[in-house]
Amino acid sequence: MELAAILNNAQQTARRGLGVPLMLMVLLAMMVLPLPPFLLDTFFSFNIALALVVVLVSVYTQRPLDFAVFPSILLITTLLRLALNVASTRVVLLEGHTGPDAAGKVIQAFGEFVVGGNYAVGLVVFIILVVINFVVVTKGAGRVAEVSARFTLDAMPGKQMAIDADLNAGLIDQDQARERREEIRREADFYGSMDGASKFVRGDAVAGILILFINIIGGLTVGMAQHDLSLSEALRNYTLLTIGDGLVAQIPSLLISTAAAIIVTRVSARQDMGEQIVGQLFHNQRALAVTAGVLGIMGVIPGMPNFAFLSLASLCAGGAWWLWRRSRQELLEEETKKQEVPEEAPPEMRELTWEEVNSVDIIGLEVGYRLIPLVDRNQGGELMARIKGVRKKLSQELGFLVQPVHIRDNLDLDPNAYRISLMGVPVGEAEIYPDRDLAINPGQVFGTVHGITTTDPAFGLEAVWIEPSERDQAQTYGYTVVDPTTVIATHLSQILKNHAHELLGHEEVQKLLDVLSRSAPKLVEDLVPKMLSVGTVLKVLQNLLEEGVPIRDMRTIAETLAEHAPRSQDPGTLTAAVRVALGRMIVQNINGLEPELPVSVLDPSLEQILQNSMQTGGEGVGLEPGLAEQMHQSLAQMVHRQEAAGQPAVLLTPPALRPWLSRLVRHSLPGLHVLAYNEVPDDKRIKVVGTVGQLAAPDNGGAA
Repeated sequence: MELAAILNNAQQTARRGLGVPLMLMVLLAMMVLPLPPFLLDTFFSFNIALALVVVLVSVYTQRPLDFAVFPSILLITTLLRLALNVASTRVVLLEGHTGPDAAGKVIQAFGEFVVGGNYAVGLVVFIILVVINFVVVTKGAGRVAEVSARFTLDAMPGKQMAIDADLNAGLIDQDQARERREEIRREADFYGSMDGASKFVRGDAVAGILILFINIIGGLTVGMAQHDLSLSEALRNYTLLTIGDGLVAQIPSLLISTAAAIIVTRVSARQDMGEQIVGQLFHNQRALAVTAGVLGIMGVIPGMPNFAFLSLASLCAGGAWWLWRRSRQELLEEETKKQEVPEEAPPEMRELTWEEVNSVDIIGLEVGYRLIPLVDRNQGGELMARIKGVRKKLSQELGFLVQPVHIRDNLDLDPNAYRISLMGVPVGEAEIYPDRDLAINPGQVFGTVHGITTTDPAFGLEAVWIEPSERDQAQTYGYTVVDPTTVIATHLSQILKNHAHELLGHEEVQKLLDVLSRSAPKLVEDLVPKMLSVGTVLKVLQNLLEEGVPIRDMRTIAETLAEHAPRSQDPGTLTAAVRVALGRMIVQNINGLEPELPVSVLDPSLEQILQNSMQTGGEGVGLEPGLAEQMHQSLAQMVHRQEAAGQPAVLLTPPALRPWLSRLVRHSLPGLHVLAYNEVPDDKRIKVVGTVGQLAAPDNGGAA
């Protein structure tokens, strides 16, 4: 009950923010005020207990970030040991002439019992502990912390770009992306702090050596000059006290250094250190069997400790036999399960029916046999979950429910290939390596990685298939590194976004109208079928999706159609009217919340040629091939110039020319946005940054 009350009071003090200030005041008091021996015993015992707790927490921590306060604990424990050294040195020099128990029972026990009362042996043991701590553990842990901090900071840009790629592909949402970015920041802060905190441990080891020699020299001087002790008596008393003091401080210091080394050498896996060691060191029966053979041979050599070697050989042989037996049992269980599956009865002869005619899948994904583990949940495949995330993100962006993706294996494909189809027609195909990662060059990298050169199937960027062990190095060079599952999901997302208008059908339009009727029943009742048919509404929505305009705002779309339907039933005219109503959303998707929109306009002479051709040629525009080629080159230069400046490429045209120009550049210049004058909101300022088509008009007016 008393211990529980003490812990409860400590927790309440920590919650009030008084724990650390009180501890610092105690440390300062220990350095300034003389402490009686019983308090020294208490604080030395507490120091050893704290070091043991820190070591055990570092062993059982699953990830280094789960013990992120460790650098601060390193500083506090170092200050505690130094404060105890100052307090014990004061007592040793003042009361050391009275005997080995002058500085408390703990120091006496370490000075007499641990080293047998022999100060020469104690000095050797202390030096060995210091060498182990300073040269081996502390130096190695400091180097690992330094390298980890450098590589973690260098890899941050690549990790951030990988998160952005997953977010754009719909694999994660905003909250998950924010959480992953926060974890990357915490990881960089942790390893940076560990790099600096390791210097505390190293300095503590150096201070221990200096304090040892200062205590011995100071004790001999005080004992012989002030207390008239003989050299042998002063050497025995003060050296034993100093050795005991040094051992009491160095053992917790070694424990803390070991904890620091464990933390910085840990791999971020959801296992504690014991599970990782057992799972990775003792899972291979062949290694244990060979070890047992070597130990058995050494055990039968005359003069060797036969019992020890033969006992260890028996243990290793028993472990190897147990692992072999367990693997055999697992194989037998798998074969038994396969045999229990009943064989299918031969099909009976029957007449063909319409059920034999398979309907095509709206969205299909076919994979080669080596990619089957990616879609099999029983084998840890994540592709099904990733595709579900892609469908969810696209449905939220586009405004209608994207149909399920039907996945099947296809032995006609190459083992590493996959194929994406829409309405039964292949629209995308690529080859991936399931045991590698794809390092994509976003445009600027600072090194070269070795692997299989390829092209990113989604965006056509240069890429390299690399080994998973080179992932951190590639991210350090600036590559965006993704796994094979993300490659397929991103490719699928890009294809579905480009072909969104083909995924929308009568059934989806009726669902959209049914949902809208819950909030605006009169609007839907007056629009369909009184004013427009479902087919006309479908064509308008398909036109919007084909031009990259989401149909999330069905209320505005329906109200605009109801307003203009009495004057025109033409889907193209209605689409133009809806685009004007959705102008604010269209411009915001292009330029965000910026108050100014940079645009390029057509040269007046070219604009006149196009309008004349439109009037004479109906909906189409006929241009002389040379003029069309020059106009296309001018548009391409404008797009390249705007992208290089970090601004969207926007072409502002008269409403009559916008549909034709949009169809002209939709596939050849996907980065160009074609807007009509009346689609720009009134509160948006327009900045003309270029003129397209400053050309000499042909004598025939440009008509073909």
